[in-house]
Amino acid sequence: MLLASYSACALLLAACLALELAACRSRPAVAPHHANPAFRRFQRGYYRVYLPALAADWLQGPYLYKLYQHYRFLEGQIAILYVCGFASSVLFGLVSSSLVDRLGRKKSCVLFSLTYSICCLVKLSRDYLVLAVGRVLGGLSTALLFSAFEAWYVHEHVERYDFPTEWIAVTFSRAAFWNNVIAVGAGATADFFAEWLGLGPVAPFMVSIPLLVLSGVFAVKNWDENYGKKRAFSKTCGDGLKCLLSDRRVLLLGTIQALFESVIYIFIFLWTPVLDPHGAPLGIVFSGFMAASMLGSSLYRLALSKRYHLQPVHLLSLAVLLLFFSLFMLTFSTNPGQENPAESFLAFLLIELSCGLYFPAMGFLRRKVVPEKDRLGVMNWFRLPLNLLACLGLLVLHDSDRQTGTRSMFGVCAAVALLALLAVGRLFALSRHDAELRLSAPPGQADAADTAPEP
Repeated sequence: MLLASYSACALLLAACLALELAACRSRPAVAPHHANPAFRRFQRGYYRVYLPALAADWLQGPYLYKLYQHYRFLEGQIAILYVCGFASSVLFGLVSSSLVDRLGRKKSCVLFSLTYSICCLVKLSRDYLVLAVGRVLGGLSTALLFSAFEAWYVHEHVERYDFPTEWIAVTFSRAAFWNNVIAVGAGATADFFAEWLGLGPVAPFMVSIPLLVLSGVFAVKNWDENYGKKRAFSKTCGDGLKCLLSDRRVLLLGTIQALFESVIYIFIFLWTPVLDPHGAPLGIVFSGFMAASMLGSSLYRLALSKRYHLQPVHLLSLAVLLLFFSLFMLTFSTNPGQENPAESFLAFLLIELSCGLYFPAMGFLRRKVVPEKDRLGVMNWFRLPLNLLACLGLLVLHDSDRQTGTRSMFGVCAAVALLALLAVGRLFALSRHDAELRLSAPPGQADAADTAPEP
């Protein structure tokens, strides 16, 4: 597994680099925003706060399960800890936008740095309840990460600096690119501290703390405060539900998102116990996953270019099909007594590749069919079944035998992916007669911005 992990990571990164270089050659040499020093200075101020926060978040990915295992917790106990994280994520996610608007976007970003730092510090404890509290804080932090930073930037961009609104997509597209690069580097960095330096699985969490402090300090020193409009939570959710039930396209998108992303959450839990017993370097494996996701994002942009001009709904269909095929593979490669870790690793890479295709395609379709005024409420309803399905899956796994339970869970996930495939087939049929679901012209950078999962 050691050689396979390093080789796969290197090959995927080489493919990503080749596609990015090809994309750079096809872009205009000079764009208006490049010639505006005030805008570039504003961008750098945003990235100095946001990118360290992302790095701290990604560093915690490779060794979370391994840490709990290192503390001698059973798989069922670890599953409950993950459920605590997912449940708190959905609960705080429902109110995070309102909280951020009332508290202030800058204060919310500083609060994120504080709560996530505490979340990392409690990883030093072996007490189960303390670790559960840490997972709850992690859920709050994740909700703030995916709401406060973007909200602060959009307000400053439009209200304070009055830059053209189309330049917002430029900033988020570049942030998405660096998010992918940081994610790959985070896996290798976590592996270096945990394995090469022999500091153990808690080391990446301790390395995250200085980055979180740096992000908070830069926000305090360099950012101005801004606030959003107060919105009644009940009205937001009520309007979102009306939109969801009145438009078949929105309902189909919500169904696909709930089914697809709940499977991804279960995959996040299962990949470590599947590969770790076979000596896989977890940090490098994680880097390989992130490189596969980056490759998927690059292929998405290539497929939508003038040369191929595919539609986002085509790529969404491909992503769900690829997910189903990967999960079907895993039902055989995780068969007790006949495990094939190399085949499982390949299937996991294909899952991440499907994510790289799925998230920008889903982001494009949501922007097209969900009205801006209802988007927050609709997303709240999307997240609810998503997290409930993920938590239910982990609770079922908690009550099952370790060896047969993993294979059975992949079988259930394959069935869920098949349901998502049926839903996306219906959406594909609708797109043939619905111009809103199709690109009328080659996409710009706006369609490449949504390359990471939302909370």
